[in-house]
Amino acid sequence: MQSLTPSSSGINLKSLIQTKIRSNRVNSIRPVITCVYRFDAANAAVNTGTANTNSAGHAGGSRADWQSSCAILASKVVSQQQNAEKSGGAGNITAVNGHKAAIDLDLVPIDNQPKPLTITDLSPAPMHGAQLRVAYQGVPGAYSEAAAGKAYPKCEAIPCDQFEVAFQAVELWIADRAVLPVENSLGGSIHRNYDLLLRHRLHIVGEVQLPVHHCLLALPGVRKEYLNRVISHPQALAQCELTLTKLGLNVTREAVDDTAGAAEYIASHNLRDTAAIASARAADLYGLQILAEGIQDDSSNVTRFVMLAREPIIPRTDRPFKTSIVFAHDKGTSVLFKVLSAFAFRNISLTKIESRPHRNRPIRLVDDANVGTAKHFEYMFYVDFEASMADVRAQNALAEVQEFTSFLRVLGSYPMDMTPWCPSRED
Repeated sequence: MQSLTPSSSGINLKSLIQTKIRSNRVNSIRPVITCVYRFDAANAAVNTGTANTNSAGHAGGSRADWQSSCAILASKVVSQQQNAEKSGGAGNITAVNGHKAAIDLDLVPIDNQPKPLTITDLSPAPMHGAQLRVAYQGVPGAYSEAAAGKAYPKCEAIPCDQFEVAFQAVELWIADRAVLPVENSLGGSIHRNYDLLLRHRLHIVGEVQLPVHHCLLALPGVRKEYLNRVISHPQALAQCELTLTKLGLNVTREAVDDTAGAAEYIASHNLRDTAAIASARAADLYGLQILAEGIQDDSSNVTRFVMLAREPIIPRTDRPFKTSIVFAHDKGTSVLFKVLSAFAFRNISLTKIESRPHRNRPIRLVDDANVGTAKHFEYMFYVDFEASMADVRAQNALAEVQEFTSFLRVLGSYPMDMTPWCPSRED
């Protein structure tokens, strides 16, 4: 019901419900519900005889009385509308609450109104393995989608056009988890996601290692000698550089947002001189043929993904755990040796160390003097080590690290991926 405007002796009630949706190319939406309640004190006298106003313009009766009056009024309107329809009228309502109506009322069916949020919508996300909404970067057929399926087999995968959108989808409760790649055995680290891990406040709650099997895809009927260009994600291009040369492809390499997106682009634009590096599933989804399979430079090509959530999980010691941290120091990189010794002394193995520029202070002059030419680059250090935060050794190590650093943050303590090793196949 958008508006009810009875005669001058009735209520002037206006209710505004708006839903603002910010959408991206994929299903990344943010519902915003705004409710405006307006009460006209000048016309507060209704047939109930209880709605008096004070000098401030508010109803003297209780809010419950006012709502009851509105409910009675609305029910009479609906009842009279139904009677008008049964009598063969054009759906016009001639009276409201006993008063003649000067205009027709445009009543919106209740079924079309947006559903209100319930406590179920705000409840914690399901446990691992249950039905989850998992955001990933790319389009259907991407390796990230396969990683989401491996991590959460019964999940609802939500594609996102950018890595940052996947982070925001979890932060805005559009998704329960995000699955993001952080490193590959051939291409190295995905630096963008390391920066986003620090920028956003999500927690790493798991990891999954996915064998990557690249294929060279093109439109049906296209032969390799017709190709002038190969497009794919930068990581995929780097992982297939040597094989592309061995295939005798004198083509231009061009980077795009994701592997499956490259296949989709070729199919949608009917590009007969361009091939994509993507998965075999992407070929099936977008109607492309496979010119060559297993074109990665090494059959043991694995990408490591991390699962992100709004809340951390409780660390345990009954199974292998991994912990990820990031730290920095105001006086430069000289503290790195002391930090590493804190883990070595306690026999804690490091599985990853990555440095990224310190965004707040990327360069430091020698002695902090604004003279001379000698400069130091400042870095943030990301470290993964094999221990749970429930382990006393890890707690003591981080307590010592905190003494040497000016910034320390635990990104997550989570179970290690212990699935059996299965390298990519070569047909």
